[in-house]
Amino acid sequence: MRLTWARIFLCVPIIGLLFSQDAIYRGTDAGLWCGNLAAAIFIAASITDWFDGALARKYGVVSTMGKFMDPIADKILVSSILTMLIPSGRVDPILVLLLLSRDILVGGIRSIAAADQIVIDAKSAGKLKTAVQMTGIPMLLIRTPLFGIPFHWIGYGFLWFSVVLSLVSGLQYARLYREARSKPAPHSTGRSAIR
Repeated sequence: MRLTWARIFLCVPIIGLLFSQDAIYRGTDAGLWCGNLAAAIFIAASITDWFDGALARKYGVVSTMGKFMDPIADKILVSSILTMLIPSGRVDPILVLLLLSRDILVGGIRSIAAADQIVIDAKSAGKLKTAVQMTGIPMLLIRTPLFGIPFHWIGYGFLWFSVVLSLVSGLQYARLYREARSKPAPHSTGRSAIR
């Protein structure tokens, strides 16, 4: 859980750097370094996500709290950074709107499912979506091509691909919840888990 909270708190310096880049150091070398440093911190935050999951699987310490907080931390990290990138034109508002709408929808479904004692874990499309976003966002934060490679355009493409994955996974969650509601809960625990 500490790594999950660390991922949330790392949003603060990234947001500060992006604000400084656009409001104070726009178009200067300092602004470029702000973007590069923000990308480095974002990558560090992404690594905590992978490390947290690896530790949970290795030691078998997966908790219900962790299942809920881990995707929430990812959403806070991704949505806050993408929102900061809208004024500079590095992402489209419609892209951010689609991602946020999907996340709100899935969050609502998971909350309703929890009230019905149904646990819906993250599915493959949702996990791939997160991985694509964690790869694409630091590319967007780097404002200049490196080694002649336009990483910001590659990152932009990654994010639109993540929108497609987001919509697919959102439909997955809705279908899984509907299917779980139609099945009788186990008599022993009264709880149906969807893995």
